[in-house]
Amino acid sequence: MKKNLLVALPFIGTAVMLTVIQAPIGLAPLAWVAFVPFIIACSPKTRPRRLFLFGFVISLCYWLGNLYWVAPVTIVGWLLFCLYTALLWPVLALCLRYCRTKKVPLFLAAAILIVGIERMQGFFLGGFFWRFLAHSQYKNVTLIQIADIFGAGGVSFLIAMVNGLLAELIVTVRQKKSFTLVQFAGTAIVCAAVVGAFAYGWWRIDQEGKCVTEGPLAAALQSNVPQSVKRSFESSEDLFNGLMEQSKTAVKASAELIVWPETMVQARLNPEVLWLLKPSDPWNIFDKRLREHSKDNAFVLVGALGGVPVIRENLEIQYAKKYNSAFLYNIDGTKSPKSYNKIHLVPISEFLPLRKNLAWFYKLLRKIKFIPYNFDHSLDHGTEYTVFEMDRGQGEDLLAVREDGGIQASQYRFAVIICYEGTVPYVARKFALDEHGRKRIDWLVNISNDGWFVRFKDEHVLPSTELAQHAAVCVFRAVENRLAVLRSVNTGISCLIDSAGRIRNGFIAGDLPVDAKDRTGMAGWFVERIPIDNRATIFSKYGEWLDFCCETCVILLIIVLLSGRIFRTKNKKLVNQGRPNGKQIHKR
Repeated sequence: MKKNLLVALPFIGTAVMLTVIQAPIGLAPLAWVAFVPFIIACSPKTRPRRLFLFGFVISLCYWLGNLYWVAPVTIVGWLLFCLYTALLWPVLALCLRYCRTKKVPLFLAAAILIVGIERMQGFFLGGFFWRFLAHSQYKNVTLIQIADIFGAGGVSFLIAMVNGLLAELIVTVRQKKSFTLVQFAGTAIVCAAVVGAFAYGWWRIDQEGKCVTEGPLAAALQSNVPQSVKRSFESSEDLFNGLMEQSKTAVKASAELIVWPETMVQARLNPEVLWLLKPSDPWNIFDKRLREHSKDNAFVLVGALGGVPVIRENLEIQYAKKYNSAFLYNIDGTKSPKSYNKIHLVPISEFLPLRKNLAWFYKLLRKIKFIPYNFDHSLDHGTEYTVFEMDRGQGEDLLAVREDGGIQASQYRFAVIICYEGTVPYVARKFALDEHGRKRIDWLVNISNDGWFVRFKDEHVLPSTELAQHAAVCVFRAVENRLAVLRSVNTGISCLIDSAGRIRNGFIAGDLPVDAKDRTGMAGWFVERIPIDNRATIFSKYGEWLDFCCETCVILLIIVLLSGRIFRTKNKKLVNQGRPNGKQIHKR
């Protein structure tokens, strides 16, 4: 029992601290010690089976509890995903134990292994970039500036270094050993890294006065629609009318760009689709109203459905391709010929792999409610990183003086990341630079439907932790690429994140709460001026190089552990075969 408690209690302590460091609880300082109990428990004296068993069980409880907001969407999917992520803690524990056996400095081992394990979360989803150590520090603006070099993984790496160093020092004191030269050197390296990170952060923030200019006034609309209503497609007109009223109010507040949330226009707005329909069709009516609304008022970006139509022999319209899309309506009343089709889709919830060859399998998944829809909802991946342009016309000067004395450009460029793409580093990074390594957009727009992850009870919204955590993760996309992020989200949190990663409270006009964290489970809008940062970043150019290096190290270490175990098993069999009657001789 004592040996079990010596493993279980430290793992539980780490699980509790990793829970409370993240938004919305936000006890961020605990991140710097959260893994210390875990690392100490991974002693070479502890049996690998015990580490694996307790690591898996406690990790499973941790993920089931912290991803509870997935359960209303798909209970079976929630269970299966948590079972996978729960396996990563035992892997981490066994790798740490091996490193301690080989006397690898823990400040280095912990940093590499923890960042590598974070990168391995949800590999079949293209990565599950959620609940990283780094994300707990989203309010620590000075520290997170290193993300423009290393990405969010760099912040996790630094925090994990501190955890590893503290664990090593505690183990040395408990064993009543003298500190070695390697430990003194490790302490100096970690302290220098922390000081260097803060110094770099201060320097980058100090640059803002020279590198950041004010852009256009932009409005973000926030609806508050439960997914059950949206999924039925029975309230399409009511949803549209509600957002249109907000949009007209934003025009009165002088918004130059108005952003609607993801897929809140429940229509396919591709011209080739609308051309095949009657003018009286609801989809054409939505399109016409959006054109009229934008004309001489503002650029309007909407989240809607997209598709490539195919006409069958019976004149029925079907779709060879179906997309989750964003469309831009210009200030002259036309619609941009460009649209953005979501590139990074989530398996099962947005697309069904091999759905044509495994139709029977997906019918089974629908019966057990693994899939959130009872029909073929599978979408197609977009392929183009579309850049939208706000161009007020060639007849105007490229630069003009605003009423408040600032400089107003007549041309801007921005890109859209849809929903979960806001958590995926490579999507935002691909938008940031052109082929010559120069900044090609002025800001990012994140449209999302987080109505999946809230519950409605007696017409009241019960927000989940997903809302705050989604916004916190988007902070790192802003810093990594030095691009402000304007979020327009169904059920919240709609906000403006500047290029230093600050989630801005307040606004020039609007009716949402002043504090961004309070904008959950409600409808509203706000208008704020977008800051434009002209700095290109190392991360935008080279991406998650640190994360991939750490992940490679973890994979190699797993191979070493498995090959060593296989080799020992084979040797043991050979030795046993050489014993009389094939029996093993045991020591008395």
